[in-house]
Amino acid sequence: MENVGLLLIFWYGVLHAFGPDHLTAIADFSIGKNKKKTMLITALFAVGHGLSLFVFAKILESYHISETILGYGDLISSLVIIGIGVYLLFMVFTDRIGLKKHIHDGKEHLHIFFGKEHAHDNADTASAFTIGTLMGIGGVRGMLITLGVIEGQSVDFVMVLAFTLGVMSIFVSFGVVILYINKNLLNSKQNLRRVFATAGIVSVAVGSNMLIG
Repeated sequence: MENVGLLLIFWYGVLHAFGPDHLTAIADFSIGKNKKKTMLITALFAVGHGLSLFVFAKILESYHISETILGYGDLISSLVIIGIGVYLLFMVFTDRIGLKKHIHDGKEHLHIFFGKEHAHDNADTASAFTIGTLMGIGGVRGMLITLGVIEGQSVDFVMVLAFTLGVMSIFVSFGVVILYINKNLLNSKQNLRRVFATAGIVSVAVGSNMLIG
């Protein structure tokens, strides 16, 4: 029964990851990144998501919280997605997304950056973990419903690990799609603006739909 329960949780993680808000957030953070950073972003987003669900699920095991308050988790997720979309559109229309070409070891590399200066940092990976954690709040109710299938058990690390692996499998797979876009479409400033503008519009649309729904 325990193995079946873990399989159900893993499958829930897979289904949960297909949410348009999650895939939109992954795309927003992964577009324009190299292979290593894209894979790291998708993994950290999944880990942050699982950690958030684990913490809030443990809290809800001990304390009763009304459905109204839990609903604010969905509100947070919606506002996060809309905020990312607005930010991307602002960066596109104020021409603050840059593209530079470099030669390393005889090979040409493209570097995409935000702002006036070209800098390498880990802000985007840290942000992906943070956003993944915040958006995990919106999935608490669904997680508890799934865990309710397994009678007599509380939320533990193995359950959360199964869920996180399910989420991560989809996020990483989607990251591969983003890598294809990065390699084949982001080869000019014009295409760069189009892709980021599209990502921004989709983010605002998805977040707004979540709010209305």
